[in-house]
Amino acid sequence: MPDIPGNEKLKVAILGAKGYPYVYGGYDTLVKELGERLQKRGVDLRVYCHRALFNEKPPIVNGIKLIYTPAIETKSLTQLTHSFISMLHACLSDVDVIFVVNSGNGPFGVISRFFRKPTAINVDGLEWLRPKWRGFGSRYFIWASRMATKHYDRIINDSDEMHRIYKEMFDVDSTVIAYGANPAETANPQKIEKWGLEKGSYFLIVGRLVPDNNADLLVEGFIKSNSKRKLVIVGDVPYRDEFESKLKKIPDDRLLFTGYVTDPEELKSLYIHSFAYFHGHEYGGTNPAMLKALGFGCAVLALDTVFNREMLQDGKHGWFFEKNAEAVTACVEKAEQQPESMRFLRETAREGLIDRYNWDVVTDQYLQVFEELKESKKKAKLILSE
Repeated sequence: MPDIPGNEKLKVAILGAKGYPYVYGGYDTLVKELGERLQKRGVDLRVYCHRALFNEKPPIVNGIKLIYTPAIETKSLTQLTHSFISMLHACLSDVDVIFVVNSGNGPFGVISRFFRKPTAINVDGLEWLRPKWRGFGSRYFIWASRMATKHYDRIINDSDEMHRIYKEMFDVDSTVIAYGANPAETANPQKIEKWGLEKGSYFLIVGRLVPDNNADLLVEGFIKSNSKRKLVIVGDVPYRDEFESKLKKIPDDRLLFTGYVTDPEELKSLYIHSFAYFHGHEYGGTNPAMLKALGFGCAVLALDTVFNREMLQDGKHGWFFEKNAEAVTACVEKAEQQPESMRFLRETAREGLIDRYNWDVVTDQYLQVFEELKESKKKAKLILSE
């Protein structure tokens, strides 16, 4: 797709994540990778940033305009209040299109509809099924997702399975755009020496220490195995809680909790030099951590879900295990008994990154959505003026 001519510059605002270039989770990665590519293609891009997370607040980084908005700083209100204020600000600006991430921001489509601003929202996974949102939180996310389908102009899902679920639950035909990956074949092995690790000496888990990522199940299954390797757990939680504390207190010398790894070269090295990568994520579509594992040539061992089967092409690029500790134990021991199979998975992992997981293809798809939304606004104005 050609660059946008300068005299027709498309103006896009992105909100709902933590900001740019802050990379913490899947949405933040999407904002960074998509945002940088959109800017290079001539889009006038503005990203709303969570003010409290940024000590320094430059107005422009890498050509992307940054707007720092406040929030009510509590565990349950931070993201919603930040998105509410950002949406109001964006609607009062001259942007052509507002792109929102996170289904929790579904109700704010009422604001953009009132101001007649074209909008798209990436609703991600099955937030209402995540254990941390039991009770009111679960009901809120179902309601918020339904509101998103009513008030936003375009609903974006990141997998075919999520497209099916939204069609079935909310009777909406969403647009499927996956996440991308940045594959690499080599990494500096010295980067993992700080943890006393060597190539092939450990299994790896990457993700937030929350129940729906099943780190507890993976740890329990691993420590029941006879493996002499370590289990390296990369990730943490922003708030201390019982789940995370209980995990870290398990007495086994083979467990290594690194906390957050913010250096991308260290993280890449951890992936590339692992014996195998465990993926316990249960709810959601295309998962960025899984894409990293494929792009960095990992042997992937994944929880058997429809989402993971879609990403691993039904077992072509990884093994599956059932949701119980015994299955994890069996998977660890099978992997260690079949090093050639693990080597084959590592050698063929990058072949799993079909075009839909290419960031440039992803950018093409988003740009098409944004241009269509801008054009629909032009047509609506013409009809009103007649």
